[in-house]
Amino acid sequence: MGLIPDEGKSLPPPGIANRNSVWLAGVGWFSAMLHNAMNHRPPLKSGVHRQVLLTTIGWFIGYHITKYENYTYAKLDRDMNEYIRLHPEEFAEKEKKTFAEIVEPFHPVR
Repeated sequence: MGLIPDEGKSLPPPGIANRNSVWLAGVGWFSAMLHNAMNHRPPLKSGVHRQVLLTTIGWFIGYHITKYENYTYAKLDRDMNEYIRLHPEEFAEKEKKTFAEIVEPFHPVR
Protein backbone atom coordinates (compact mmCIF):
# COMPACT_ATOMS: atom_id res chain seq x y z
CA MET A 1 0.00 0.00 0.00
CA GLY A 2 2.70 2.51 0.86
CA LEU A 3 2.31 6.06 2.02
CA ILE A 4 -0.40 7.07 -0.45
CA PRO A 5 -3.59 5.01 -0.91
CA ASP A 6 -4.63 3.79 -4.37
CA GLU A 7 -7.06 6.68 -4.87
CA GLY A 8 -4.16 9.11 -4.63
CA LYS A 9 -2.28 7.40 -7.45
CA SER A 10 -4.50 9.17 -10.00
CA LEU A 11 -3.08 12.59 -9.06
CA PRO A 12 -0.47 14.10 -11.36
CA PRO A 13 3.08 13.70 -10.07
CA PRO A 14 4.74 16.74 -8.52
CA GLY A 15 7.53 18.51 -10.32
CA ILE A 16 11.04 17.17 -9.95
CA ALA A 17 12.30 20.45 -8.50
CA ASN A 18 9.85 21.33 -5.73
CA ARG A 19 10.46 23.12 -2.47
CA ASN A 20 10.60 20.00 -0.29
CA SER A 21 13.04 18.21 -2.59
CA VAL A 22 15.37 21.18 -2.87
CA TRP A 23 15.21 21.91 0.84
CA LEU A 24 15.89 18.35 1.98
CA ALA A 25 18.60 17.88 -0.65
CA GLY A 26 20.30 20.97 0.79
CA VAL A 27 19.93 19.58 4.31
CA GLY A 28 21.50 16.28 3.18
CA TRP A 29 24.40 18.04 1.49
CA PHE A 30 24.94 20.31 4.50
CA SER A 31 24.94 17.35 6.88
CA ALA A 32 27.68 15.68 4.80
CA MET A 33 29.68 18.92 4.84
CA LEU A 34 29.18 19.26 8.59
CA HIS A 35 30.32 15.68 9.13
CA ASN A 36 33.48 16.39 7.14
CA ALA A 37 34.15 19.58 9.09
CA MET A 38 33.64 17.88 12.47
CA ASN A 39 36.15 15.18 11.50
CA HIS A 40 38.74 17.83 10.49
CA ARG A 41 38.65 16.96 6.79
CA PRO A 42 38.38 19.46 3.95
CA PRO A 43 34.60 19.92 3.76
CA LEU A 44 34.23 20.36 -0.01
CA LYS A 45 36.89 17.96 -1.26
CA SER A 46 36.52 14.86 0.89
CA GLY A 47 33.63 12.42 0.93
CA VAL A 48 32.12 13.57 -2.35
CA HIS A 49 30.37 10.20 -2.64
CA ARG A 50 28.66 10.83 0.72
CA GLN A 51 27.69 14.33 -0.37
CA VAL A 52 26.07 12.97 -3.52
CA LEU A 53 24.40 10.12 -1.60
CA LEU A 54 22.92 12.31 1.14
CA THR A 55 21.80 14.91 -1.40
CA THR A 56 20.05 12.21 -3.43
CA ILE A 57 18.40 10.71 -0.35
CA GLY A 58 17.14 14.15 0.71
CA TRP A 59 15.79 14.80 -2.80
CA PHE A 60 14.00 11.43 -2.84
CA ILE A 61 12.40 11.96 0.58
CA GLY A 62 11.36 15.52 -0.33
CA TYR A 63 9.73 14.30 -3.55
CA HIS A 64 7.66 11.71 -1.71
CA ILE A 65 6.72 14.17 1.03
CA THR A 66 5.42 16.48 -1.71
CA LYS A 67 3.42 13.62 -3.23
CA TYR A 68 1.83 12.92 0.16
CA GLU A 69 1.18 16.63 0.73
CA ASN A 70 -0.56 16.92 -2.66
CA TYR A 71 -2.70 13.88 -1.85
CA THR A 72 -3.69 15.30 1.54
CA TYR A 73 -4.69 18.67 0.07
CA ALA A 74 -6.60 17.01 -2.79
CA LYS A 75 -8.51 14.90 -0.26
CA LEU A 76 -9.36 17.97 1.82
CA ASP A 77 -10.50 19.88 -1.28
CA ARG A 78 -12.66 16.95 -2.35
CA ASP A 79 -14.30 16.72 1.08
CA MET A 80 -14.86 20.49 1.24
CA ASN A 81 -16.42 20.62 -2.24
CA GLU A 82 -18.66 17.66 -1.39
CA TYR A 83 -19.82 19.42 1.79
CA ILE A 84 -20.57 22.61 -0.17
CA ARG A 85 -22.50 20.57 -2.74
CA LEU A 86 -24.59 18.84 -0.04
CA HIS A 87 -25.31 22.02 2.00
CA PRO A 88 -25.96 24.85 -0.50
CA GLU A 89 -28.13 26.75 1.99
CA GLU A 90 -25.05 27.54 4.10
CA PHE A 91 -23.21 28.98 1.11
CA ALA A 92 -25.77 31.31 -0.42
CA GLU A 93 -24.65 33.88 -2.98
CA LYS A 94 -24.13 37.34 -1.49
CA GLU A 95 -25.41 40.41 -3.27
CA LYS A 96 -22.78 42.16 -5.34
CA LYS A 97 -21.76 45.62 -4.14
CA THR A 98 -19.76 48.18 -6.00
CA PHE A 99 -16.65 49.69 -4.48
CA ALA A 100 -18.44 53.04 -4.05
CA GLU A 101 -21.11 51.37 -1.88
CA ILE A 102 -18.49 49.89 0.42
CA VAL A 103 -16.23 52.93 0.91
CA GLU A 104 -17.48 55.95 2.82
CA PRO A 105 -17.54 59.24 0.94
CA PHE A 106 -14.31 61.22 1.20
CA HIS A 107 -14.51 64.83 2.39
CA PRO A 108 -11.07 66.47 2.64
CA VAL A 109 -10.51 68.85 5.53
CA ARG A 110 -8.75 72.04 4.42
